[in-house]
Amino acid sequence: MNFLNDKRFAGITPFENKIWLASPTMHGEERKWVDDAILKNWVSTVGENINEVEKSVAEIIGRKYAVGLSSGTAALHLAIKLCGEKLYGQARVGHGVLEGKRVFASDMTFDATVNPIAYENGEAIFIDTEPDTWNMSPDALRKAFELYPDVKLIVIAHLYGTPGKIDEIRDIAREHGALIVEDAAESFGALYKGVQTGNFGDISILSFNGNKIITGSSGGILLCDELDDANKIRKWSTQSREAAPWYQHEELGYNYRMSNIIAGVIRGQLGYLNSHIEQKQKIYERYKSGLKDLPVRVNPYDAENSRPNFWLSCLIIDKDAMSKFVRSECESLYISEAGKSSPSEILEALSAFNAEGRPIWKPMHMQPIYRLNKFITQNGSGRANSNAYINNKINFDCGADIFNRGLCLPSDNKIKPEEQDKIIEIIKRCFN
Repeated sequence: MNFLNDKRFAGITPFENKIWLASPTMHGEERKWVDDAILKNWVSTVGENINEVEKSVAEIIGRKYAVGLSSGTAALHLAIKLCGEKLYGQARVGHGVLEGKRVFASDMTFDATVNPIAYENGEAIFIDTEPDTWNMSPDALRKAFELYPDVKLIVIAHLYGTPGKIDEIRDIAREHGALIVEDAAESFGALYKGVQTGNFGDISILSFNGNKIITGSSGGILLCDELDDANKIRKWSTQSREAAPWYQHEELGYNYRMSNIIAGVIRGQLGYLNSHIEQKQKIYERYKSGLKDLPVRVNPYDAENSRPNFWLSCLIIDKDAMSKFVRSECESLYISEAGKSSPSEILEALSAFNAEGRPIWKPMHMQPIYRLNKFITQNGSGRANSNAYINNKINFDCGADIFNRGLCLPSDNKIKPEEQDKIIEIIKRCFN
């Protein structure tokens, strides 16, 4: 569809400069610490920047130890490997520590959350989403333990910077003697009952990818409270070299340590965490206010118990306001209908006017790579077409329903109010 010639959008012109979903925001101090590393010739995986980032992040989150790694994915891999070793012992080379073991995992998330389970030869069982925060459903998790009481590891993510129902999930984990790996990649700075996310897993991780609320262009952090755990992660992340005068290796290692250059960028960013959250919250609230007269809702959170970091603002279209819309694996088709719209129509309209949106994360149980994995809803195991929201109550496959009706909005913290108002107007006209 040619939106620029569509009479519904008459008078709207494309943005001169692209409006991004979430791009890095540099402040100048990043260069100071990068230059410092270069001048001192500490450009590898040791140096003052790494030390300061680890110390500062541990203090911000409230964990005893933080280990700087090359990415959030690397941190997740080592977190899952560490928990697997605690539960099942060290694996032989060529065999993951989760060999043949099942792991409960968030279903609606980026695949980096769950891929490390496969790295360690485990079997992910995906736990459906709940509608209140778009995170792992405690009810579905309880049902999963009824079906698979032998599971001892849970991997949870905080979607789009919004904390899930952490207390319920932790209570269920304790009841079954299960460990939790907490993927706080998207939620750095978010609070649950006044406590930073990153505190709620036996092992937790953060990400500093280019689009995150604080970035190093890449990089990740593993958080823990045991010195032995931190030391083991440091060892694994530097190829598991033993304390010998030659290169001695007694277990499998990885090249996962954070670069001192990357750490310099993060070091310059950390002081701006709260201001970035404030900017993101204003964007969220402006969308919520500006879209209130449309048959849509912004992504929800538990205002009584949590404060998200508002990393990405999203919307979900009311079921009766969805136009005819279908997706294949890589394409979608829709029909424009008066008073209705679809995620694809809105995203294409935004793109036509030079603004970037994105579909909601496609749930893991819908991904071709994981279609044979088990998937648990609050009513039990199953894979059927979504029918999740009936009178605003969850019935079945909540994650698929949110994916079908939802999208992520341009949430760059550099967006100007008048630019955001224009995006809101484009969305409104999609329903004309």
